[in-house]
Amino acid sequence: MASTALPRNTLLRRTITTDSTFSSNANSANASPTDSPPRSASSTSLSSLGSVNEEDISTTRAKLLDTYGNEFELPDFTIKQIRDAIPAHCMERSGARGLAYVARDVASLAITFLIFHNYVTPERVPSYAARFALWSLYTFVQGLFGTGLWVLAHECGHQSFSPSKTLNDTVGWICHSALLVPYFSWKISHGKHHKATGHLERDMVFVPKDREQYASRMGYLVHELSEVVEETPIATALHMIAQQLLGWIMYITTNVTGHNHHERQSEGRGKGKSNGFFGGVNHFNPSSPLYEAKDEKLILLSDLGLAITAGVLIAIGKNFGWANVAVRYGVPYLWVNHWLVAITYLQHTDPSLPHYEPHAWNFARGAAATIDREFGFIGRHLMHGIVETHVLHHYVSTIPFYHADEATEAIKPIMGKHYRSDVKDGPIGFLKSMYKSARWCQWVEPCEGAEKEGVLFFRNRNGLGVPPQKI
Repeated sequence: MASTALPRNTLLRRTITTDSTFSSNANSANASPTDSPPRSASSTSLSSLGSVNEEDISTTRAKLLDTYGNEFELPDFTIKQIRDAIPAHCMERSGARGLAYVARDVASLAITFLIFHNYVTPERVPSYAARFALWSLYTFVQGLFGTGLWVLAHECGHQSFSPSKTLNDTVGWICHSALLVPYFSWKISHGKHHKATGHLERDMVFVPKDREQYASRMGYLVHELSEVVEETPIATALHMIAQQLLGWIMYITTNVTGHNHHERQSEGRGKGKSNGFFGGVNHFNPSSPLYEAKDEKLILLSDLGLAITAGVLIAIGKNFGWANVAVRYGVPYLWVNHWLVAITYLQHTDPSLPHYEPHAWNFARGAAATIDREFGFIGRHLMHGIVETHVLHHYVSTIPFYHADEATEAIKPIMGKHYRSDVKDGPIGFLKSMYKSARWCQWVEPCEGAEKEGVLFFRNRNGLGVPPQKI
């Protein structure tokens, strides 16, 4: 099938809108295009009548600085402006086109399986080392194709796959169940994530730790964070490995990285429940505070899909050996989980991104607190552009992925400096961003002098960017 990407034209010539270089001055030569011009005092204001030092102090206290040191201003555009800018044909969904992409991804999985199953055998490849290398390649490739199928089921969950809700949910349930994803359970919680992106008390995924939570996890007192030694690179790497291997499983089983304010659940389901093992917050139990009573049948249907897939895998394991199941399904499954976590993490974690307390949040601001990246052929063709067009997706999630590039270009003039993308170094830059974000983005806190604004930015203990406040 033809590529999901647009032809090579100006729509794909993304400009870099974030700066990877720390700037202590928002007007420095290294400042990124997301910088805001410095605010000047009114000629008639009281602050302009004071001394220069008093004016500097006043201005400093009012500034919101992202982790790079760039001055931040709150987005002031509306959702109507965003939607009005998008060409009407970008909203059109085609069930036939969606099914064709599903067929392409399923065929890719099946053909890859048959090639390796029939040709990477001891008879044809006598060398154990060569077979090990080839089967390792198999797990990686299948992980990419599996992630593509995951993304199409994600489209189904947002009803951007086709105009038919029945078709969307049927295809989504089948595809996600085959990947051991509880389709409806995830769909519901993911929808809540879209409704509260960047909201520190309601967002459902990759909610950053605040200063107190991070200090507690690391065994420090809050005031010590500005003085503790740098985290070693090996510690960062170990944390990343754990996140990539276990992040998805921990999320659906314990709600790790989701908000932990379940006592506010409208039906009282969150009373006495909290994130963590045996805390009662997961994607499998109909009584979980992630859901309402009306969702019970859908949660059970999701569980049924998982049970069917698990039963098939158990039967295959008993008849053909567990090692075969592990290599042909288990390791590719872990690759899919890895890409899912990496993509989601990097969509919502960057030194330029704000997070909001309840009084400062609104939908337009939250949706802008995301970032597009570039993963080249893998991202645009195999993963259906989920890496490259995420900002647009948070504003209008019903736009199908094959129209997302054009729609993204349409909203850029409306968003202006609030549109963020990091496309430097392409796919290599995407992978490097995982380590960079882990080093730069460890917790969020308000900017000094602007604590009442309700806008928090990432800080770290590694001496990178704007230093944490001294308490």
